[in-house]
Amino acid sequence: MFSNFRKETGIFLLLLGLCIVVAILNPRFISATNLQNTARLIGMYGIFSLGMGLVIMTGGIDLSVGSVFALLGVLLSMMLVDWHVSPPLAVFAIILAGMILGSIHAFFISRVNLQPFIVTLCGLLFYRGIARFIANDETKGFGDAAGVESLKQIGVGNFLGVPIPFLILLVLAGLLWVALHRSIYGRYIFAMGRNEEAVRYAGINTRRLIASVYIVSGALAGVASLVIAFYTNSVSPSSHGNFFELYGVAAAVLGGCSLRGGEGSVVGILLGAALLQVLQNLVNLLGIPSSLNFAVMGAVILIGVTADQLLSRRHTA
Repeated sequence: MFSNFRKETGIFLLLLGLCIVVAILNPRFISATNLQNTARLIGMYGIFSLGMGLVIMTGGIDLSVGSVFALLGVLLSMMLVDWHVSPPLAVFAIILAGMILGSIHAFFISRVNLQPFIVTLCGLLFYRGIARFIANDETKGFGDAAGVESLKQIGVGNFLGVPIPFLILLVLAGLLWVALHRSIYGRYIFAMGRNEEAVRYAGINTRRLIASVYIVSGALAGVASLVIAFYTNSVSPSSHGNFFELYGVAAAVLGGCSLRGGEGSVVGILLGAALLQVLQNLVNLLGIPSSLNFAVMGAVILIGVTADQLLSRRHTA
């Protein structure tokens, strides 16, 4: 707990310092419009970063997130526009579909004993291909389908001036914080990330534990897919959600989640997601070519992993 607090404090100070620097370099950073847009993006990316962080805490990884967004986005558009499914039912179906995909990952990882990297890499390719097939490789949108305008508020709306995606993130983060940091379930998650074999010998059903993690992550991906689809207002099956899994990994690693498993916190992931979006905002406000976005993200992941490695060596020395 003390280690997590130190990491969270360090990330917060880094975030605060970066915000001050960006505000000095470009005062538009602290404008109401920019802060609102940044909060919306933090909410959007933070939701699925929580799921990614949870998976990483167990020593796993999920490379399929971006393709999941493409598949679920296409299905959402088809349900609302082509099949005329009622909006509440469509929302429920998308979240359920995310959970089903998570359970499929869990089956191959916990029952067939395949590596999470391989399972989710195959998912990345498979879901993208299915999305392109069922959409005939055409961009899907929402048009003027009945009930969609009100449903779009999930992605673009505000409540008392606060972006709805950010509020959704806070609610989900609160629930996950209780589950991880104030329950036996959370202790099992961290213990499994440190030593799965020891947890198994302690009489804990690690298969069910792994399954629960990937199902929760799938549910969070389902919620995020709704927010992202309504935010973009269109879904191109070949590019929608491309590389989003890297944003999730970067946010989790920046937030103190160790890729070896067994470490991390909900607050840290939130700070990591915020830091990543402030960095992206810095690139935009300073007129740095957008083509360097991925270079910035790659550098951030490298710095985070390097820092984690150095700290782990210091603790074990």
